[in-house]
Amino acid sequence: HEGGYLTDTIMLASLQPSTKKVALVSIPRDMTIPVEGMGWVKINHINAYAEAKNENSGGDAISQALGDVLDMPIHYYGRVDFEGFVNIIDKLGGVTIEVENTIDDSRYPIYGQEENEDYESRFEHLYIEKGTQKMDGETALKYARSRHSVGIEGSDFARSRRQQLVIEAVKDKLLSKNLFFRPGLLGDIIEELDAHVSTNLKTWEIIKLWNLFKDTTSEDIKTKVLDNNPNGLLIEFINEIGAYVLTPRSGDFAEINYFIHNIFTDAPVKETKKVVVEQAKVEVRNGTWINGLASRTAMDLEKYNFVITKIANSSQRDFKKSIIYDLTYGEKISSLKILKEKTDASVSFNLPQWLIDDITNDLENESNTEKPDFILILGEGEESEE
Repeated sequence: HEGGYLTDTIMLASLQPSTKKVALVSIPRDMTIPVEGMGWVKINHINAYAEAKNENSGGDAISQALGDVLDMPIHYYGRVDFEGFVNIIDKLGGVTIEVENTIDDSRYPIYGQEENEDYESRFEHLYIEKGTQKMDGETALKYARSRHSVGIEGSDFARSRRQQLVIEAVKDKLLSKNLFFRPGLLGDIIEELDAHVSTNLKTWEIIKLWNLFKDTTSEDIKTKVLDNNPNGLLIEFINEIGAYVLTPRSGDFAEINYFIHNIFTDAPVKETKKVVVEQAKVEVRNGTWINGLASRTAMDLEKYNFVITKIANSSQRDFKKSIIYDLTYGEKISSLKILKEKTDASVSFNLPQWLIDDITNDLENESNTEKPDFILILGEGEESEE
C-alpha cells in the first residue's frame, strides 16, 4: 500500500564487547534530520526515498544519514518487515511480556484495509490487559505498533518503550536452552530471516556477534527513547507544510550527540536541559597567552547551548586557573554548575576593579555590547582540558 516503505520503527543499537553491554536507543519516526540533496526530512521517509531510487539501498541510506547527524559511523543495519516479525515470534512459540499499562486503542489499523473506502473499516479495537501476557506474533506486533491507546500509552514514545520490551522478550526466547534441542526450529527461523530481513552483516559477523553477546542479561541492556517529555531532548511543532515533526530542542544535534556518545556512562541530560531552558549568556575572555584558547572554549560551550556574547582577550593575561564571574548572583545556578564543571573554574560574585575598568571601556567603545550572565576568564589550566 502507499507508504509501505516508510520505516515504522527505528532503533540505534550500540554494543560494547569489553563489558558485554548493549544500548538500544529508539529514534522517533517523526524526528527530522538534514539529508544531503533532500533538506530536512522526517527520518522515517529516508528508507522509502532511497528504495524508490535504488532497490535495497534504504538500509545504507538511513545508516549514513543518521550517522552524519550523530557524528558517528553506523556500520551495520538490519531491516525486518511485519510479516517476518510475526512469523519469527510464532516460530518461537510466542513471547511473554510484562505489559506495564493496559492498551486500549480503538484506532488500530487493520492490515490490508489501509485504502478501504469505508474509513471506519480500516481500524479495529485493540485491548491488551496490564500484567504478564503470552503473545503470539500478531498480538506482539499490535502491542509494538499501537499509537492511539487512551492514557499514557497513546504516544510514539510509549510505543518505542514497548518495542524495546518485545525485542528483549524475543532475545530471551532465542537464548532459551529449549531452542537448541530443536534444530528444525532453528532452520525455520533462519529461513524467515532470509525471506524477511535484509542486512549488510556477513554470516561470520553475525556468528561473532552472537558469541560475544549471547550471555548478555536484561540488566546489561540499557534502553532509552529520544522524546519530548520535560527532560527530553526533542521538541514538537507543526512545520511549514502542516506536518507534525520533532526537532532537537537545542536547535542542533549537539545535545543528542553528547547523549549518544556517552550512552554507557550516563550523560548529564537533566543538567544540560536546565542550561537550555536558562539560555545563559557567557562572555569568554582569554586570560593567558595561549593562542585561540577562548575561541575553542566558546565552541565547546555552545554544544551545551550556552549563548556566547563575546570572545576577547583579557587585559590581565597571567591566569593560572580559570575563573567565572557570576553576574546573576546565583539566579542561574544550574548553568553555573555546568559551566564550572566544563571549565574546572573557580567562582566569584565580585568583579575586580581591573575587570570593571575593562567592561566600562568596552561599553564606551562598542555600541552593541550585550550584558552577559557570566564572564569566564580562562587560565592556563584550561589548555590541559583541550
